[in-house]
Amino acid sequence: MRENWHSLREYQTLRSILEGGTTISAARRLGLSQSAISRSLSSLEARIGHALFNREGGRLVPTIEAIELNAKLDNLFLALNEIDQPKLPAKETLRIIAPPSYAHRLLIPHIAKFLTNNPNFFISLEVGTTDDVISGVLENRFDIGFTGVEQSRAGLSLTPFRKSGAVCVMPLNHELAKLDAITPMDLDRQRLIALTSRHQRRNQLEKLVHEAGVSIEIVAEVGTSVSAIELARRNLGIAIVNPFPTIADENKNLEVRTFISPIRYHSYFALNDLQPVSRVARAFMGHIRSFSRDNQFSNRV
Repeated sequence: MRENWHSLREYQTLRSILEGGTTISAARRLGLSQSAISRSLSSLEARIGHALFNREGGRLVPTIEAIELNAKLDNLFLALNEIDQPKLPAKETLRIIAPPSYAHRLLIPHIAKFLTNNPNFFISLEVGTTDDVISGVLENRFDIGFTGVEQSRAGLSLTPFRKSGAVCVMPLNHELAKLDAITPMDLDRQRLIALTSRHQRRNQLEKLVHEAGVSIEIVAEVGTSVSAIELARRNLGIAIVNPFPTIADENKNLEVRTFISPIRYHSYFALNDLQPVSRVARAFMGHIRSFSRDNQFSNRV
């Protein structure tokens, strides 16, 4: 046999006759005339040098050569079938990293809504410390990071999307709950749950208290605002925290009041300044901006 003689039409003829048992059925399957099917079969038999079918009672019975050849054609027709299948759009992946407060209080509901509206996107969410967020974005392991800590690092871009002032969180029926807003002077002789000294906000609070000339009792130190809020909920004292994203619209067993002070917070999208922002990243940031509702304690930037 000469090289490169293969004919897809002849192979299709073989398979169609095997499936239907006659040249008439094969002609219907392929949309050809019966004579064209017969010519194609004869050409194939001539090329391989073997009869492929025997006639028995008006039907074509395959020979062993036909069965063996058909088995060899399986991979060919499987590949052709995959080529013919409509291509599904590849899902674009968005890799996100955020501290626990942002991950659990902000991102989970937004991710659910975003993916429901955009089924062709895929999101991978990692929870880590602020340092994990910054290093992960700079090392290009994540497309977006979320942080409430402003840092200046080469290659790091921080884009604010939320701003807020400090709030005082306290248990129900606390004596300061009768006030519409709380000042540093109102904290005199109050029990406070404070962030640890590594937090910049702790230093700001101590400075405000000192300037107001009041005395406070720090009953516990915690590493996160979520922990401070939960201790306040259990009647341990007052927590002064960033209301976003830790303060929900409804806070069971809590009173929340504006803390009148120069303390200000921002929430940022952390991006790698050396990498282009993907389409899915832009879409998700737009979603966060659009659907993070303003309230009396914090607003969109």
